[in-house]
Amino acid sequence: MQDVKNNQTQSNPEQELRPDAPPQAPDAAPPRKPRGFAAMDRKLVSEIARKGGKAAHTAGTAHEFTSDEARAAGRKGGLASHAKRRTPEETPSKPNE
Repeated sequence: MQDVKNNQTQSNPEQELRPDAPPQAPDAAPPRKPRGFAAMDRKLVSEIARKGGKAAHTAGTAHEFTSDEARAAGRKGGLASHAKRRTPEETPSKPNE
């Protein structure tokens, strides 16, 4: 009995303070595999997208920007991406549409 007490008191204190490993379910799921387009070859995905774009233009449902629409979209994106850099005096007024 005395030997057991001595072994317990002489144990390494670092081992006693070490946290347990996080609990894991016995039937833990394996790592997830990519699905859908993420699992496909990039060339195949590009080919599918190309065909989809052609089909949309053929059907007349694809949106085509005019120069004015593209200019406005670029201006809006530039203002949004650099909003933190501007001071309050530099904020532009809304353009007339």
